[in-house]
Amino acid sequence: MPRIAPGTPEAELPTPCLILDLDALEANLDRMADAARAAGMRLRPHGKMHRSVDLGRAQMARGAVGLCAQTVGEAEVFVAGGIGDVLVTNEVRDPAKLARLATLAAGGARVGLCLDDPAAVAPTGAAAREAGATLDAWIELMCGGRCGVADPAAVAPLAAAIAAEPGLRFAGIHAYEGSAQHLTGDAERGARIATAGERVRAALDALRAAGIDCPQVTGAGTGTWQHEAASGLWTELQCGSYAVMDADYGRIEDPQGQRLDQGWRNALFVLAQVISTPVPGRAVCDAGLKSMSGESGLPLVWGQEGVTATGLSDEHTVLDDPAGALAPGDRLRLIPGHCDPTVNLHDAFVCVRNGVVEAV
Repeated sequence: MPRIAPGTPEAELPTPCLILDLDALEANLDRMADAARAAGMRLRPHGKMHRSVDLGRAQMARGAVGLCAQTVGEAEVFVAGGIGDVLVTNEVRDPAKLARLATLAAGGARVGLCLDDPAAVAPTGAAAREAGATLDAWIELMCGGRCGVADPAAVAPLAAAIAAEPGLRFAGIHAYEGSAQHLTGDAERGARIATAGERVRAALDALRAAGIDCPQVTGAGTGTWQHEAASGLWTELQCGSYAVMDADYGRIEDPQGQRLDQGWRNALFVLAQVISTPVPGRAVCDAGLKSMSGESGLPLVWGQEGVTATGLSDEHTVLDDPAGALAPGDRLRLIPGHCDPTVNLHDAFVCVRNGVVEAV
């Protein structure tokens, strides 16, 4: 990326680049922080969405108890950037990666990871002891059909094994229903969370019967957090995409029947430039799959009534422009289909306020 100085007008930015609208971002961060407090919930936003120490610090400044990460590398960068409490919401089995997490904990950070297999307890504890550290061990409960303990009754003996292993601390249950997040109807999402809640309740009952305290139940995403918050079961929210939104989340309905992007503001855009209008009604811009994710659908065109994306290739987005509103040189903000993998394609956010660069 060319060096971009604060004060540069958005109209002069090189394209494609990743734009973060600060007013929209800050409104979203404030709204979720306030909502979590009102619900009596801890907020642990998922850092895999933004992969940014700066944005993580902004969430911590608003009361987040820590961040989630999805990889050991993300956890290392967050801790190095001053985030003192990081949960890797994934199983980590590689001995070298376990050693890296233990080293972070030995340095003073609170570091957690997920377990769903009794055979993982001893090597995880050994890595912690070797580093002179204690790791938080969360039991992942299968909710969406990916990783996790399939039988809620098996949570209790696994928790007992964790509690008995020097170097480990039983931190609670990780219960994230990922398959529910992007279902369009709120009632359908609510039904999925109710089913997940039954599994959480059964696991808590099993722990209680074994005399084991469960400190926290963590989970929830941008699409479902209100259902977890209302359940009385979850204690911690892991929402991530709320901070910037994307086209896929924007399409779903909230509990009031409105699109999610009518309440949460789009803060993340790929800035693109029209490079060709080859035939009437068609425009082509210079941002494609190397600038934004396409697995969750085509991008939306921000602020251009009647202009829609019809195709996405390596370096191009093809636009349907029936009114002929676009001309070569025009700059467009594109809302990507999926924020997480889009952010992963870029080196930095170009942060703008009122059309002017404030930071990179």
